[in-house]
Amino acid sequence: MTGRLQDRLAVITGASRGIGRAVALGMAAEGAHVILVAKTVGGLEEVDDEIRKVGGKATLVPMDLTDFPAIDRLGATIFERWGKLDILIANAGLLGTLTPLSHMEPKDWDKTLAVNVTANYRLIRSLEPLLKRSDAGRAVFVTSGAAQKCKPYWGGYSVTKAALDAMMKTWAAETEKTPIRVNSVSPGPTRTAMRKKAMPGEDPTTLTKPAELVPLFIELALPSCERHGEIVEYQKVKA
Repeated sequence: MTGRLQDRLAVITGASRGIGRAVALGMAAEGAHVILVAKTVGGLEEVDDEIRKVGGKATLVPMDLTDFPAIDRLGATIFERWGKLDILIANAGLLGTLTPLSHMEPKDWDKTLAVNVTANYRLIRSLEPLLKRSDAGRAVFVTSGAAQKCKPYWGGYSVTKAALDAMMKTWAAETEKTPIRVNSVSPGPTRTAMRKKAMPGEDPTTLTKPAELVPLFIELALPSCERHGEIVEYQKVKA
């Protein structure tokens, strides 16, 4: 690695596995200090061990993103310790229940909305002032083609990802004249636990590995990145 994110401070949600874990390792290897947010303490500690092996630095934040006051406290703590934030990778997401909309339990709907939409709004609310204190604040959300495809039984996931897209683009419009740049990554079919739950019969060897996505996330997090308000689709390189 080349140290392209040397001394940059990055918050990464859903950092204990899958895409979040891969991005955390990649950014730490590029010199970033990564603040890892996830529910599972053991998973965070495992990622931290891997980061230390490559000489990286991490701060672990065990947190349920539906604990919205905790997101507020995260922003306050970052301000007190570092005074700014350079990068937000808003990766955490919930598949929800694959079922007809009319059959979806209200508690499942509310939880999917809370994780995929409201938690990201609360992150924006808590962390925007810190990103504005950076010389080049960068925010990257993780979306899905499901937002446009709207397949049967995927209503909870599709609706919340469509809302996330609208929120990202709105925030991008609001930060147009600031040093902040806001984008989303649409990774496509990726070898994650969420994908396995949604498509249990799928051959995982046909899917993108989370590590393959890392260069795109780093590109969007660099101070030199000028892309703004875009949904960037990962293009898998064919052998």
